Amino acid sequence: MNILLIGSGGRESAFAWKLTQSPKCTQLYIAPGNAGTIQYGTNVDLMATDFKGIKTFVLGNNVDMVIVGPEEPLVKGIHDFFLNDATLKHIPVVGPQREAAQLEGSKDFSKQFMQRHHIPAAASKTFTRETLQEGFDYLPTAGLPVVLKADGLAAGKGVLICTSLEEAQQELIEMLTEAKFGEASSKVVIEQFLQGIELSVFVLTDGNSYKILPEAKDYKRIGEGDTGLNTGGMGSVSPVPFADAAFMQKVEQRIVIPTVEGLKQEGIPYKGFIFIGLMNCNGEPYVIEYNCRMGDPETESVLPRITSDLVDLMTGVAEGNLHEKELTISPKIAATVMCVAGGYPGEYLKNRTITGLDNVRGSLTFHAGTSLRDDDVVTTGGRVLAITSLQDDMFNALQQATLDASRIYYDGKYFRKDIGFDLL
Repeated sequence: MNILLIGSGGRESAFAWKLTQSPKCTQLYIAPGNAGTIQYGTNVDLMATDFKGIKTFVLGNNVDMVIVGPEEPLVKGIHDFFLNDATLKHIPVVGPQREAAQLEGSKDFSKQFMQRHHIPAAASKTFTRETLQEGFDYLPTAGLPVVLKADGLAAGKGVLICTSLEEAQQELIEMLTEAKFGEASSKVVIEQFLQGIELSVFVLTDGNSYKILPEAKDYKRIGEGDTGLNTGGMGSVSPVPFADAAFMQKVEQRIVIPTVEGLKQEGIPYKGFIFIGLMNCNGEPYVIEYNCRMGDPETESVLPRITSDLVDLMTGVAEGNLHEKELTISPKIAATVMCVAGGYPGEYLKNRTITGLDNVRGSLTFHAGTSLRDDDVVTTGGRVLAITSLQDDMFNALQQATLDASRIYYDGKYFRKDIGFDLL
């Protein structure tokens, strides 16, 4: 079949690598893709939110299935766009419709959903500009530190952890009255801070049945020892040692099943991935957030551990018979180290020529923020390359990924050398 994969990051690079291993994939198109996705298919010069352009391309190139990587086109309703168009509605889209994508698109929507279905999560309340004073009154009851979340999509920057009441009050004013995160912070969720260790659980569902994919742990802070500013992710590991069978059974019974059943009960169709960000609080799982797609850089650690045919699983989602499909997972350990641009996550260097890609020996290289300029691969994003090693044990996976990350060169390159070492 001809498949169109939408997106341009490390996640899509990993998807392209995995999808083309399937004998069912005849031709893969990636829109817009990057310098790394070219080795797996054909890049198409279309933005992920150019629905009309995507329609023209899909119809002109006999595309049989569309797989959506990033959240923005999902939240903006690309799946609904296909369903509402007589010429497109027969083409399956893997990725939820707009209403279901509100699990990620609106923190308030997702918190209310969790409350309705008794899914364990941090206590919270939502406030607007009109209810600012009530927000001030609520803050002291939430304890310290306290978490402030912009309701809408804010490119991963809309979550603040405040350590004093004064800081929280000031940030609440800036978010609600000064549009600190634009339209995304027109509503703010004030949330109890959960103490524990984070992990991500990924679920693939056709709206009725589901498969739990390998879990992963990612590392958000720019600095070693988890210091400095938050980023889109500096690396990830899968599996997560503390997520043993007993813990994962709690996750499935208390969170995964109520989520899938809750969507069904509310008549919200869901075909695609559900990313569940969790906090392990003394062995008890709590939901921090939902995302309506796979995570990045977790995908780069998760997909290499899936040994079954990904296109077959995607077909199961499209046709509603996912329960008949086989999911097999390798016992090996995957470790991903992210090479980023100088200055990231602030103003970062761009258009720096990358060399040494051929030097990578024991890892996979997934491109994240790259493009081709003449015959050179150059940096275009803050997160540039994800280096993933799959090995028999955690230490060797981490060591190999770190070693291979050091074999690549571009001006201003930086990567963390301590990814996963807290788990050893």
